[in-house]
Amino acid sequence: MDIREAIKNRHSVRQFKSDSIELEKRDELDMLAEECNGLSGLNIQVIYDDAECFDTLLAHYGKFTNVRNYIAIVGDKSIDDLEELSGYFGEKMVIRAQQLGLNTCWVGLTYGKGKCKAEIGKNEKLVCVIALGYGETEGTGHKSKSVRELCNVEPNDMPIWFKNGMVSAMKAPTAMNQQKFYITLGEDGEVSIDAKKGFFAEVDLGIVKYHFEVISGRKCKI
Repeated sequence: MDIREAIKNRHSVRQFKSDSIELEKRDELDMLAEECNGLSGLNIQVIYDDAECFDTLLAHYGKFTNVRNYIAIVGDKSIDDLEELSGYFGEKMVIRAQQLGLNTCWVGLTYGKGKCKAEIGKNEKLVCVIALGYGETEGTGHKSKSVRELCNVEPNDMPIWFKNGMVSAMKAPTAMNQQKFYITLGEDGEVSIDAKKGFFAEVDLGIVKYHFEVISGRKCKI
């Protein structure tokens, strides 16, 4: 599927099958992680065949079952905008996984942080993880705020590229579906995205930014 289809079809999944991820798909995800790390300075790692990270009371409370693979978003604490970069490049991994026929779920707290098998350096931080594998279902879409609540442009006044970007941004996953972002189109044609205060809001900002940029073809200011 192309990237538009992947964004449209991707939904959060918490229950997974026991099917192993094929070697060729692992290779592709690992290469993408390496590419993202080179662009961002992050230390994204894909962990396979580890049942321990989600074998916790918190994970069961979060209704996760049979999670054996995950993407660990790790980065040096000194990196500017660490959380935003984590969201941006983590979502790039998520959408590619969807294109490969896999399912995902962003996870901020409901996993065993101390059981994560990622290599984390002395000055690094585990920002969050993304559950990965073959889902029992494809998940369901989330409700969205209206476009008027999320940007400063009336629907009938939107340039087509901005409209496409907004449609994509509104499909972006955010913590607890809070959608605490606002997109502004300036008179000069520049786009800026602001994050309101909220749980994992800066990570969400990066996710939304990726969704808008990859479909609109325009860069955004933060």
